[in-house]
Amino acid sequence: MAWNMVDEREQRVRFVIRASEQQRNFSQLCREFGISRPTGYLWWRRYAREKLAGLEEKSRRPQHSPQRTLATTEQRIVELRQQRPDWGARKLQPLLAEQGVKLPVITVHRVLLRQGLVRPADRHEAAVQRFQRAAPNELWQMDFKSPKGWEQAVGPLAVLDDHSRYVIVLAQTGTTRSAAVREQLQTAFLACGLPQAMLMDHGTPWWNPAAASGWTELTVWLMRQGIQLHYGRLRHPQTQGKVERFNGALEMARRRRGLPPASGRQQWLDEFRYEYNHIRPHEALAMRTPASVWRVSERRYDPQPPAWDYGAGAEVHRLDGAGQLRLAGHRWPVSQALRGQWVEVKRIGEQLLVYYCQSWVRGIDLAAQRSTAVDRWAQPSICKECGDNDV
Repeated sequence: MAWNMVDEREQRVRFVIRASEQQRNFSQLCREFGISRPTGYLWWRRYAREKLAGLEEKSRRPQHSPQRTLATTEQRIVELRQQRPDWGARKLQPLLAEQGVKLPVITVHRVLLRQGLVRPADRHEAAVQRFQRAAPNELWQMDFKSPKGWEQAVGPLAVLDDHSRYVIVLAQTGTTRSAAVREQLQTAFLACGLPQAMLMDHGTPWWNPAAASGWTELTVWLMRQGIQLHYGRLRHPQTQGKVERFNGALEMARRRRGLPPASGRQQWLDEFRYEYNHIRPHEALAMRTPASVWRVSERRYDPQPPAWDYGAGAEVHRLDGAGQLRLAGHRWPVSQALRGQWVEVKRIGEQLLVYYCQSWVRGIDLAAQRSTAVDRWAQPSICKECGDNDV
């Protein structure tokens, strides 16, 4: 009977029976059964020692595994995972190393697998491409988290540095009102300094869909500090990829760890922010923590900034109470959010470019007698910096 048509144990029994009859040369018998001489002798010795039980398939697993993770070490990995159920092997490994337990990431992952601590949701592919600003405080990303699971009208407000992923602000404001957001930003500016630019979506309170310019009192307050403002593309949250990724980590922590009662909610957020900045290593930072990369901005916050200096020779006009520019016998709408503010007008032939601080506000075509608002969407260069696959 051919080798592949019978049970392997039965084949071994037939072999030792034929070998015991000694009717054929041992080498010829091995060739007939399609095995090597060492294998044949192995079967024969097992049969002589253990009879038919010796012909059972033996486990190839070593009886001793010097490389097997010690039980105490394995227990420590389990404890850390239970303390931080939203952390994977890559983030647990540096924390173990700080405690004197140096293991490869794959070993930590295998321990988690053995203990049944890896869920399907934990398995995801890394982003194929990352973009980030060259230095801390060049760009901050700002966003409100979804209210789902937070028992309030809106989730926490997060402000995150694009370069270092350092979380500047994490606060449960309970509202999107401008005053509440301004209070959080003012506290952050006093402690951390000012960024060069900020990136947001088209949401309240930093965007007014009813206004041609989209600007609000909050955005004007930011621009008076010399902060350039950029807005992500509509229905394209990947533009603010880093703060969206942070919101994902925050949501995973909420689900895995649970939230305290409302009275202890902000303390929970403060502790999570500290862990995210100072303890949790980040893959995009070569497993360093955001706090080890970020630094305080050298640009200081001024609660009462002086009027913007447009420079000598600039053509400057003050907008009226309706946010209109009175020029050449016409009233040109600029922005109600800028009512009473000074703007600069740059002339290029029949075209007028209206600027507030560093931002281009409005385009006026004298020949066509037409005024056009400037789209406040993130420009292509900004989108490239932020990246659609950003984390």
